[in-house]
Parts: sequence; structure tokens; C-alpha cells
Amino acid sequence: MYQSYIFDLYGTLVDIHTDEERMEVWEKLALFYGYYGAFYTSQELQKAYQELTKESAKGALRHDSHESFPELQIEDVFQELFRQKGVEVLRDLAVHAGQFFRVLTTDYVRLYDGTREMLEELKAAGGKLYLLSNAQRIFTEYEMRALDIFRYFDGIYISSVYGYKKPDIRFFEQLLEHEKINKEAAIMIGNDGICDIKGAKEAGLDTFYIRSNISPKEETPQADFVLEEMNQRKVKELLLGGKEETLLC
Repeated sequence: MYQSYIFDLYGTLVDIHTDEERMEVWEKLALFYGYYGAFYTSQELQKAYQELTKESAKGALRHDSHESFPELQIEDVFQELFRQKGVEVLRDLAVHAGQFFRVLTTDYVRLYDGTREMLEELKAAGGKLYLLSNAQRIFTEYEMRALDIFRYFDGIYISSVYGYKKPDIRFFEQLLEHEKINKEAAIMIGNDGICDIKGAKEAGLDTFYIRSNISPKEETPQADFVLEEMNQRKVKELLLGGKEETLLC
């Protein structure tokens, strides 16, 4: 059995769908900004947001994932949107603006069936649980609390905090070194063949690939464990069984 379980979040533990293109989102966000004297039309606000994030998007590994520019701190963008209208606000308000935007753009965010039970059993068996996610802290940390899974994790590592993202080896090493994880007894579980599986292999970890409804369109990667569809009960069984039960499902 493994000692340390390193999880991706979205598409691995949590199912999510967001849509930033609906004009209703920008109309409501523009109204929010107007409350504080930063007056935008919906179209103007959308364009300003896109311009502030486009430089980051140019460097993205690929564009078929739901994460929103995890190499930056998105609250910086929302604070700059105030400044562009000559309004100086405290950092907390920029965070609240970002979180309001997240709520407006989220169609749903929910656990995959059996996720909480799987995490509970890994903990009960003595495992240490860690999160390594390409995401924004002001979204992810709060969504984990709302879904009541934050409490299961011994360490949470979110890319916006560190300025780099999976599959960057530095992100994996940050977790491994800080938590003093024994690589020989650790495994990375994720739904992305490049970010999760390739990155973890380069870091010297065993890997578990799960093809979920929001996995990138890609060939099945070479991993120590593979599930071709989401099944948290099977994830739990394979993880608790250990390396000797490696198989393709």
C-alpha cells in the first residue's frame, strides 16, 4: 500500500463546468464594478479582462482544459480592472470580485460519486493525502471547503500560489521536498496525461490515470494504473491494493 496519495482536483475528484462567454455574466459583473465607482459596459469589461489575461494564455501548454491561467494570480486581474477606471480598492474586494465572477460562470461544481468515501478510506488506512492542482487559490480552496473535502488533505498546493503549474517539475518538487515525501511510496492520481502523468513520471512518482468526462482528448498515457472511465470505488480498491494489483480497467 502507498503512504502518500497526491491528487489532481478538477476532473479527478471534482466535476465542474464553467462558461465565461455568456453576456449575462459580464452584465452582472459590470454592475458589481459599478457599485464601487468602476463603470464598465458588459462588452468593455469582457474585453478588458481578456486583454489582461491574453499574455498568460499565449504561454499555456494547451487550450483544452478548464483551468483559467493558473500561472498568474487571478485576483491581480480583478484589482487591475478597478484601477483601469481610476478606483483603488483593497485586495479583499478584488478577491470578492473574482469569486463573484467564478460563481457567475459556474454551471455546476460537484464531487464525483464516491469521492468522499474514497478519501475517507484512504485516510482511515493511514494514508497521507495531498492536492497538486493547476488552479486559482481564490476559487479552488473555497470550492473544496464548500464541497467538504478540504479537511481530508494533509497539504494543498495550488499553482497560482507558486507561479508555475504541472507538468513543471518545480511544482512536483515543491510538494515532495516540503512534505518530505518518500517517492517510492507515493503515487499521483489525475485525469490529464501530460500535466498529471508525464509530469509525475519525470518527478519519479508512480502514476494513476483516470479518463473522466473533462479529460483532454488524448491517447491513454502509460501509467501504473489506468481507468478508462470514472469509478471512485475502483480507484479506492486499486490504491489500497498497491502495486501488485496494477491493471488496465
